[in-house]
Amino acid sequence: MRLLQRRGVKLSPRGEWALGWLETLVVAGAAAALIITFVTVRMTVPTGSMQPTIMPGDSFFVDRISYYFTEPDVGDVIVFWHLEEARITSVTPGSAADKAGMRQGDWLVAPQYPDTGVGGEPVPSLRTLHRRIEEAQGTTLPAMVLREGVGLVPCPVEVPDDARDLASLGIRASTRQVRYVKRLVATGGQTVDIREGQVHVNGEVVEDLAHHSYWTGDRRMRYGINPSPVPEGHYYVLGDHSTDSYDSRYWGFVPVEDLIGAPFFRVWPLGRFGPMNGYFWSSRW
Repeated sequence: MRLLQRRGVKLSPRGEWALGWLETLVVAGAAAALIITFVTVRMTVPTGSMQPTIMPGDSFFVDRISYYFTEPDVGDVIVFWHLEEARITSVTPGSAADKAGMRQGDWLVAPQYPDTGVGGEPVPSLRTLHRRIEEAQGTTLPAMVLREGVGLVPCPVEVPDDARDLASLGIRASTRQVRYVKRLVATGGQTVDIREGQVHVNGEVVEDLAHHSYWTGDRRMRYGINPSPVPEGHYYVLGDHSTDSYDSRYWGFVPVEDLIGAPFFRVWPLGRFGPMNGYFWSSRW
């Protein structure tokens, strides 16, 4: 407004009012974007995978600042990005993916189907997917897709020497990432093993989890049901309601880069309003 006035532009009262509101909206929008990106985000949990710590419908704010300066501790509840689905929208004719037999409509990652995967394992993250492609340059990369009306189809792909992502294999895909909330059980360099319902890390029972029993009776589980080393730069996570939680037992490890933060203040329901997850002397359970 002052700039316009210096240039000799005269504004009507209505024009000044409109510019004032525009400035307010721009500043508020920029502040909101910065807060959501770097400070906090509100999240609502639709499932019961973390019962009774977090119930279906619970809504809370996530602390995004603390983990810029510290690492999460075993026993903390954390929020992270998870690759829920990746579906092929097109395959370039003559590409490595085309030669491997991949088709439009195939699922590289399908919700609740850990038997799909790349590199012989499920794909919990876009970062994980791209790293496996890059690490397999010049070799054959195992891949298992889910094809409608057919089921699981193996499609081993010859990875070009310079491949780094799906596009370099000739694949365009529609992906969907969602925020998951789970409890951190083990970190990179540790070995996790669930025996008789108890979590053992490096051969010892985790005291913070000793009062809790974890289920290992699903045939699709492959990590932690036997001694499983956690790769450096990754986390192993579990849901508190282990009979109804899709977690690291099924799809593996969370890259540290996908960490969002930690729940710290519940705002709904009102009967459970207040700090959580160890913040402000609250219980972590």
